[in-house]
Amino acid sequence: MDRIQQWSFIYFPNLKLNVLGEETINTLYMTLVSGALSCILGILIGVALFLTAKEGKKEQLFIYRILSFIVNVFRAVPFIILIILLFPFTKWVVGTILGVNAALPALVISAAAFYARLVELALREVDKGVIEASQSMGANLSTLVFKVLLPESSPALISGLTVTLISLVGGTAVAGAIGAGGLGNLAYLEGFQRSHNDVVWVATLVILLIVLCIQLIGDSLVRSIDKR
Repeated sequence: MDRIQQWSFIYFPNLKLNVLGEETINTLYMTLVSGALSCILGILIGVALFLTAKEGKKEQLFIYRILSFIVNVFRAVPFIILIILLFPFTKWVVGTILGVNAALPALVISAAAFYARLVELALREVDKGVIEASQSMGANLSTLVFKVLLPESSPALISGLTVTLISLVGGTAVAGAIGAGGLGNLAYLEGFQRSHNDVVWVATLVILLIVLCIQLIGDSLVRSIDKR
């Protein structure tokens, strides 16, 4: 450990390893917690969109249009503006607008809207013959969703979740720049504002490594479950 500290002091004189480790954990915390919540909400909304769409099993075009409009709005609003718009809601839910927990509402809402659309598209790719066969065998709605639609579309769902998690890593960096903590906070406050370029580069490298790990894990899962 002493050798690592000496090496980091020589090449990265402004970098504090304990701070880097803490902010890396904060970034992973924001990404994984918001990713889990976004996955649940995204699947629920995506399934609702699929079922209520035209020619869906529970066709309700009015409900579909409302859900679609909400999803499109939250997808269209730039993330940094969404964080600002959600300040009152965030303070009501979390009790503060600063810190890692304060970033979660905006991250979840933005990512859930993004993932919901990917879920809808994944469900539309399920072979209609499989759906019709399950319906002819008397499958009810819950069976159709949990035994047919979600398992059959699981490779696309995992690919979509991988993309969503990667976008969340970028979101945590943006949130960090305005006080949420994480590697974005480290790169902006400790690096950019103090002209410590070594801190900026290291924080960026760690973010890239996190993104690469997410992509590798996602690709491996897709390959392991893809039946084609």
